Amino acid sequence: MCSLAIGFFFIHLSQNSNSMNPNLRNSLAVIAGLVIGSVVNMALIMSSSSIIPPPEGADVTTLEGLKASLPLFQPKHFIMPFLAHALGTLVGAFIGAKLSANRPFPIAMIVGCVFLAGGIMNVMQLPAPMWFNALDLLGAYLPMAWLGYKLSGK
Repeated sequence: MCSLAIGFFFIHLSQNSNSMNPNLRNSLAVIAGLVIGSVVNMALIMSSSSIIPPPEGADVTTLEGLKASLPLFQPKHFIMPFLAHALGTLVGAFIGAKLSANRPFPIAMIVGCVFLAGGIMNVMQLPAPMWFNALDLLGAYLPMAWLGYKLSGK
């Protein structure tokens, strides 16, 4: 149901691009980028344990369980979270830039900055290894937002 509403929203936004106020269109582009990027992020996070199973005895269903289980994680267990953060940001920035009225680069970077803020909060909450925190914060957000802008062709 939510996917259907989002689909109608995109069709409406793309068809009414000339008659819509540019500021309203840019604001909706940011919101659409954040929503779709978050959906991609969560879909990858939710499917990650079926692609790369967590370590034996790890409880990744709660924040407390995840915190307690992180010392058991090997580098392979950080692949899917990184991909979720990077691809969610990439898709969100792409959608935001593509739907923007006249400011695709700032729109893409706003989406990237919001996701970066979420990544910073994640680093503060979870005791992940420093190498992963650095890779995630430096590689998954602003570079992916820039790439999403470039791929949008605007």
